[in-house]
Amino acid sequence: MPDPIAPDDATLHADHVLVTAVLAGTPGAFEQLVRSYQGLCWHIVDRMVRHPDDTRELCQETFLRVHQSLHQYRGERPLKAWIAQVAYSVAKRHLERRRIPIADNGPDGQMHAAAEQVSDGFDLETHTSTQEGHALLHAAIEALPPLQRTLLTLYHLEEMPIAEIASVTAIAEGTIKSHLFRSRRQLRQILHARMGVTA
Repeated sequence: MPDPIAPDDATLHADHVLVTAVLAGTPGAFEQLVRSYQGLCWHIVDRMVRHPDDTRELCQETFLRVHQSLHQYRGERPLKAWIAQVAYSVAKRHLERRRIPIADNGPDGQMHAAAEQVSDGFDLETHTSTQEGHALLHAAIEALPPLQRTLLTLYHLEEMPIAEIASVTAIAEGTIKSHLFRSRRQLRQILHARMGVTA
């Protein structure tokens, strides 16, 4: 009996099976890939560009590129991270063409020193558990620059590890932690102003 496949290996194995089926032209295989990852693609692109028509078009472009480049996927990391990287790259190029800055590096133009922890001890989820709080949280996230919105989405909504986010965005792990730390601090300040949440 072969050894059971570990969870991470099981994911990579399932990814390999799906990719092999797509490359072989198996009917329905690419449609299955799109169904599996269209939500991920939408989350990333929409958080970056914030325009539904552009998001739809860029998601289509993302999956076109995925289809064209799938033969380059080596299976060394989850397909989810590979597709997320394509989506992020497509959205980033779109913003660059429009000359829209993707990040706010602070008043001095420099990133603050990387925080060693992402959390600042403030429980956003608890303070925004009501319907009103949830709506305010999403409105506050919308006020952040594109990169910080996207990093929050990948970390909290897609539950990607920092190392995986680094591979998706080509941003150093320490810088990602700093962005997340600053984003949470900004959200706390916005919520404090609107809801009276204690800092």
